[in-house]
Amino acid sequence: MIPSPQKKGVLLGPDGHRKKVAVILSGGGARGAYEVGVLSYVLDGYARVRGAAPRFDILCGTSVGAINACFLAAHLADATVGIRRLVDLWTELDLGRVLGFGMRQALGLHRVVLGGGAATAGVFDVTPMTQLIEREIPWRAIARTLRHGHLSALSVSATEVSSGRTVIFMQTGPDGTLPTTAPPRTVIRGSIIGPLHALASAAIPILFPPVRIGRELFMDGGVRQNTPIAPAIRLGATHVFAIGLSREVSGIESGGEDARPPGAAMVLGKVLNAFLLDHVQSDYEVLTRVNRMIEDGESSYGPGFLPTVNKAVIARGDLPYRRVKSLVVRPSQDIGRLAASHMRSGAVRGNALTKRLLQLVDVGEATESDLASYLLFDGSFAQKLIDLGRADAEARRHEIAEFFGSAADDSAPRSSESGEWSVPPPVG
Repeated sequence: MIPSPQKKGVLLGPDGHRKKVAVILSGGGARGAYEVGVLSYVLDGYARVRGAAPRFDILCGTSVGAINACFLAAHLADATVGIRRLVDLWTELDLGRVLGFGMRQALGLHRVVLGGGAATAGVFDVTPMTQLIEREIPWRAIARTLRHGHLSALSVSATEVSSGRTVIFMQTGPDGTLPTTAPPRTVIRGSIIGPLHALASAAIPILFPPVRIGRELFMDGGVRQNTPIAPAIRLGATHVFAIGLSREVSGIESGGEDARPPGAAMVLGKVLNAFLLDHVQSDYEVLTRVNRMIEDGESSYGPGFLPTVNKAVIARGDLPYRRVKSLVVRPSQDIGRLAASHMRSGAVRGNALTKRLLQLVDVGEATESDLASYLLFDGSFAQKLIDLGRADAEARRHEIAEFFGSAADDSAPRSSESGEWSVPPPVG
């Protein structure tokens, strides 16, 4: 393990700034169980080997990642106990207790397509999900976590329906300040984060109704910013740990037969993949490219390269460049295919009408069911994704150990900087 640099007892990040670890949780509906699996390994399995759970300074979530981030933020006083509770919550899910679909929703499907006066229009009634989130997350504990220094900041991203802008709702500790700049078409708002913010971030267009906060309607933050690395960087993160919800694919995959024209459900599943799952790799590539640019510049021009470049950057009013260490964990298996297999096993819990609707979206084209994978809030399916997340994280245990450092590192003083030092964030 490479020791982290130290200076006068203060743990430092890659560029000599105080170490600040951000955990990035992206969106994907029921796929969020995979995030819980990865976190279960980091905060429980790996924590036992390490001697203590790693410290998280910043939590940034979008869509279902916002719900997971809020739950975790409320439990960081004892992160290992918290993640065990979150695992139990996911594995006890019953589809009918998360999503409502009955005759009222069936008869109102035309409003979902055509729009109209009903601001609550969506394929599913999310009242059960709302009650679950309000009941299971101790929302006041988030402020307590921040006040006691177990966390520096929590951010939740949503998309403003009227303007299409990303709105990042941020809650910081007593020593934290909000960033003074935001990415393009993005607004940062200081907020006491509650159920409405999490539900708004998770409101997948068409499937779930938009959520009203104040006078504005909001929908899934993943439409423009599914992997919220930008707010983490602006909050001063020196280390970024991101969990993606899609398998990395290179080249062209073939199912071994001529492709058939897709149905509407399959197309919608692929559109949601593009909206919600494909950001993490491009964001990670931006971070990697900036880090390499700095390394190449210092190799060519010496240690004065970065200060010289940043002098010009600051003069024009932009954020200065710096290194940010990053690690991304992604599924080793295709979750859409796992969803299709689970649907055909007949093991889904829930009422008959909801299960029938899911069977209709599981159209059986090729061997995957991407659309169903967003909606399978089913305990037995969640268990499969949690197991996959644990296994994928454990397979990268050496990288995880090097990234988080030793338990002794966590006792070093942490930064209370405002987050003005930052690489340029990914677009969107």
